Amino acid sequence: MAQLGKTWWGQRFIAALEGFTDGPRLQRGRGYSGDRRILDFAIADGLVTAKVRGNANPYYGVYKEPRYRVQLRMVPISAPDWDRIIDRLGRNAALISRLLMHEMPDDIDAVCADAKHPLLPYSRRDFALTECSCPDYANPCKHIAGVYFRLAGRLDNDPFLLFELRGLAPERLREALRATPLGKALATRMAEESAEPVTAESFFTRPTVDPATPDYRSFWQGKQRLPSSIEPATSAAVPAILVKKGGDYPAFWERDNPFIEVMEEFYLRVRKKNKG
Repeated sequence: MAQLGKTWWGQRFIAALEGFTDGPRLQRGRGYSGDRRILDFAIADGLVTAKVRGNANPYYGVYKEPRYRVQLRMVPISAPDWDRIIDRLGRNAALISRLLMHEMPDDIDAVCADAKHPLLPYSRRDFALTECSCPDYANPCKHIAGVYFRLAGRLDNDPFLLFELRGLAPERLREALRATPLGKALATRMAEESAEPVTAESFFTRPTVDPATPDYRSFWQGKQRLPSSIEPATSAAVPAILVKKGGDYPAFWERDNPFIEVMEEFYLRVRKKNKG
């Protein structure tokens, strides 16, 4: 099974679950986080809903695999607290840049310090609803734990989802960040670096006919001498912007190690090879 909670915020999210769930149910919940068990998964207005496939058990008279409905909801952060948090985010270039790159800032807890509830969960009190239609008396049951693990995986790919779970729509947060002077400058730079694809008529270079008589001497020897030295190329102002803007774990990336880390190693090997 792939690692659950690949990012530091995903691991913190799982750590909260581990704090109020007993070990056996937690272990079984990991097995209920895959597509084989979770048949339907959706998030709307901060409410997480899922349909989970249970087990048939003739011993208890259950001869057909049941389907259970699971609901999760975190305690929302109040609107005044969100206004203060957005204001602080908008005045810090490092925080804005990391969020717009789909990364959760390491010091996000300090930004939300005076809010009634933190952004990342710490205990059972951070959840307003954990509900499952199964007959298990324990809450959270293994089905709730499985949906919780699935949610942690979604957070790895999209940290903005955590704001939605706390009551702030990701669209509103992005608009607020881009409305600040720092956000405008960064968003403009990112748009400049994002080149639109150009449609090509052919995958191959097509030859063109030169009407002039070719000068074979100039063709082979050149009209001017090549320079004895070449100035080194300068690095980009915002290196690898297209790679980094997707974050460490973009939606298509299923490996445990971060996508950016793999790409950095790949480009480093390419540069070393070209110098040889």
